[in-house]
Amino acid sequence: MPTYRTPGVYVEEVRVFPPSIAEVESAIPVFVGYTEKARLLADDDLNMRPTVVRSYTQFQQYFGEPEGQRIDVVVTRTADAITSIAATTPRVTYDLGSAMKMYFDNGGGKCYVVSVGKYPRPAVGATVLAALRAGLAAVESEDEPTLIVVPESTLPLLSDPNFAELVQAMLAQCAKLKDRFAILDVRGGDAPPASPPDYSRAAFVGELSYGAAYYPFVRTTMNPWIKMDESNVMVAINGAAAVPLGPLKGPEAGVYNAAKAEIAKYFVALPPSAVMAGVYAATDSRRGVWKSPANVGLLNVIEPCVKLTDDEQEEANHEPVEGKSINVLRSFSGRTVVWGARTLAGNDNEWRYISVRRFFIMVEESVKKSTGWAVFEPNDANTWTKVRGMIEAYLTQKWREGALAGATPRDAFYVRCGLGSTMNSQDILEGRMNVEIGLAVVRPAEFIVLKFSHKLQTS
Repeated sequence: MPTYRTPGVYVEEVRVFPPSIAEVESAIPVFVGYTEKARLLADDDLNMRPTVVRSYTQFQQYFGEPEGQRIDVVVTRTADAITSIAATTPRVTYDLGSAMKMYFDNGGGKCYVVSVGKYPRPAVGATVLAALRAGLAAVESEDEPTLIVVPESTLPLLSDPNFAELVQAMLAQCAKLKDRFAILDVRGGDAPPASPPDYSRAAFVGELSYGAAYYPFVRTTMNPWIKMDESNVMVAINGAAAVPLGPLKGPEAGVYNAAKAEIAKYFVALPPSAVMAGVYAATDSRRGVWKSPANVGLLNVIEPCVKLTDDEQEEANHEPVEGKSINVLRSFSGRTVVWGARTLAGNDNEWRYISVRRFFIMVEESVKKSTGWAVFEPNDANTWTKVRGMIEAYLTQKWREGALAGATPRDAFYVRCGLGSTMNSQDILEGRMNVEIGLAVVRPAEFIVLKFSHKLQTS
């Protein structure tokens, strides 16, 4: 209470409402990988520096274009016409540039990018692994990202042990910070699964509920990248030495146009993690983080690189020993959709589903940041009531939005805080205020069973 010493009229405003909880964003991915450049004001000033990017145009401004690998075109012609033409387009080695376009095309928004180096690529897998791990370490100090994506984790340069070390580092960071989730790719996702299928399960070790893996790669609508000067396209005519495509545009217009048309028949295959990051962001924006990022059509995707049957998906979705679930991408009626919604912890009834884990991450982070005002406040009933009230108001709103199951808020959640409930006298003496929150999060209808029977004629 203030002390009044001068006669007069004083106005005091009494705070009635508890503080509100400001919800954190749930889908801000951070992408780690190699880029053409890393420049804001000077060369390499963005190298190993997490940088906010809000559009593909901004990514190009800071980090350049996708990797333009050499494309060989062989032309056979007579004096009158071209008799045959064939192009050799290698698999994209460094995927980040192309992956970023697919992320924004599929609904992605604000994200972070960490460039770990520039093209041309290193020749040693250990060098690539060290760079990607350093990029992950740079991300750890950033508080805002909620998703980790490393599209280049499946690089051929990386050995199986390298891949395992990298994905385990991703899962470890998520489990340590408890505010982010890893979207992982399956190594060799552009080829049919082995027999018996492995799906890189041996590499996925650690806190499995903090990550989800996707298979197979996707064939996108993007053609192989041709540089502005077209110098990465080499054309050999009638067995002669190959020459760059660009200078042929004038004197050899027919060959030039035929080569461009042939290259347009080829499409880039990419790991699905960046596409899925876009799906996560779009689903969170339209429906909420509690909606599973599944049964969603993928944009600018022609088809999965491997078409799976129901029996093959069963082997991916359920692994009986350790329960490491792999989410698959399927093609139905010409539409490529996400047909899986599980974390890697497929046997865990608490954290089996991606939406449940990510909803808890969002609520935990939002409540943690919004209750910071209570630190050093008196550990008494007034503070307990304010904290309990603000959390209950927030969770009631989530229940109304459909995130929590239950006919009433009482059925959907509970918040406990008080002496004799979550604390004893010793807790108060030692400065601890314990708050216990229980949530009944909605879960996806993964298996819908329709039962039909004959109805007997009654008249």
